[in-house]
Amino acid sequence: MSEENRYFRRGLGNRPAVVGILHADYHSGLVEFLKASGHRFHHDDTTLRLAREFGFCYGVDRAVEYAYEARERFPDRRTWLVGEIIHNPGVNRRLQEMGVRFLPAAETVGDHLAEVEADDVVIIPAFGVPHVDFTRLRERGCILVDTTCGSVLTVWKSVEKYARSGVTAVIHGKYDHEETRATCSQVTCHAGAHFLVVRDRSEAEEVCAFLEGRIDRTAFLERFAQAASPGFDPALHLERIGCANQTTMLSSESLEIAGLLRAAVARRHGETAAVARVRSFDTICSATQERQDAVLELVAEGCSLIVVIGGFNSSNTNHLVEIASASTRTYHIEDAANLVSERWVRHKPLGERSPLVEEGWLPAGPLTIGVTAGASTPDSEIGASIERLLRFRGVPEEMLAEADAEGRRIAEERRERERSQSKA
Repeated sequence: MSEENRYFRRGLGNRPAVVGILHADYHSGLVEFLKASGHRFHHDDTTLRLAREFGFCYGVDRAVEYAYEARERFPDRRTWLVGEIIHNPGVNRRLQEMGVRFLPAAETVGDHLAEVEADDVVIIPAFGVPHVDFTRLRERGCILVDTTCGSVLTVWKSVEKYARSGVTAVIHGKYDHEETRATCSQVTCHAGAHFLVVRDRSEAEEVCAFLEGRIDRTAFLERFAQAASPGFDPALHLERIGCANQTTMLSSESLEIAGLLRAAVARRHGETAAVARVRSFDTICSATQERQDAVLELVAEGCSLIVVIGGFNSSNTNHLVEIASASTRTYHIEDAANLVSERWVRHKPLGERSPLVEEGWLPAGPLTIGVTAGASTPDSEIGASIERLLRFRGVPEEMLAEADAEGRRIAEERRERERSQSKA
């Protein structure tokens, strides 16, 4: 097999063979019906509002599609996935059922790529992989299916510019998240370049405290020991900084952190010097921003409670929970099974490490329920959750069946138009 056929970044050329399977696995007639009905369902004293933007973003949709294409094109080859394709247990479980093997996390074993052999197929997830892993896989001769999200690649381009210019990348993110680890690796592949990861406003304020001389070097290094590049010296490497972010973080906080750092540099060196010493590119993912804005719209519409659907370990989903729970009773569930009954719900409260079971979560009487989902949640899971919610509220089964059938008809008409256009 030629080098040209060992690296796939723009699909594998067999999309028509998997489109039907993807539709069966991840689409929902009820969700299609709601989208065609103004994202609203009303029956008696129950109103359900579906967020304007929700669920699978383009990058996630593409990553899952490429994984299906890889299995269809190379059915007889061992297929590996580096970590999880996305942070959704249902989607990852479906890939395992299709024969995709998951490589262990790098921090859990000595060599997490040890089992991979030449001519194996390796799927790079939407988060990307560290530069050293990518290089090793290419050198090993693997067939690589690269589903790294375009928004992540935009961040990489920004931090690489910083690295080449001798500017330290200050990344708003979680240092142990797959995406942030991959982004940091784009910095350290440039000799002498450095990065610092700050998780939130609180950590950014500690960086500001050092910049203004309110904490010393020792205290700083103790605080950021795991979140800074090897050999990081704040006295040297915070002289010129460039801001970037993990694409799934809270966008308003990313902008606030960039502002805090610039203000601290200005107080220390003056406004003129701050222009030269602090750089900032807008690396906020548009899909993340749209989903966060849509949650604010649900809050403004006066929902009695909001249900957020998505993996408990999904960063972008947790930020939707953070936004909603600031002003509205909010329940973060992973899938429809977490809606145990109209009396009991299994959910993960904001800030908790593990889910819990709560009683008396769904009120009686007139109720407006807001529903949204993280960018790694397929319509199938959203639809199943909405159906269960509406059943709890007494919506007749035949009404739900009619809505589902109508939604499937709408989706099929759209698919037929797309097929006609592709042939034209």
